[in-house]
Amino acid sequence: YAHEPSMQVSHETIYRSLFVQARGAFKKELLAHLRGGGKLRRPQGVSRHQGQGQIPDAISIRERPAEVEDRAVPGHWEGDLLMGGKSSQIATLVERRTRFVMLIKIDSKDSVAVAKALAKKIGRLPAELRRSLTWDRGTEMAAHKDFTIATDVNVYFCDPRNPWQHVSNENTNGLL
Repeated sequence: YAHEPSMQVSHETIYRSLFVQARGAFKKELLAHLRGGGKLRRPQGVSRHQGQGQIPDAISIRERPAEVEDRAVPGHWEGDLLMGGKSSQIATLVERRTRFVMLIKIDSKDSVAVAKALAKKIGRLPAELRRSLTWDRGTEMAAHKDFTIATDVNVYFCDPRNPWQHVSNENTNGLL
């Protein structure tokens, strides 16, 4: 239908149609017709490695002390890692009660480097401002035990795909 624009579809429409149909029995037949030789593109946001990269001995957010939830006591932090281009990363720490923000430039997203940089920054605070840290499920905090040993601050991890469980940090990252 080269001369009838209303009858034409984009390549994106074709791929989206294949995403839907490929979930059924026609998958192998449909994949054979793709230009990429049978490789089906994934919808945006879907990772091939979902479920991998578990954090060993992670302490659930549900085990945090009750005082963290009501924001009455300072010293409970929320953290996350912001990724920039060309391997640049910044850790953000937001204190839950005062909303005080600390930014830490991290040389590598390797969990040992992240834990070391966070421990150095948190270690400068008075002991009464070092009570807990809540982090998402990013593997950059897989070395959370090293951080806890260095700072005596327990790290609590949000449930998978629940960023609202550390909403102060998510809101701050959105503003940054």
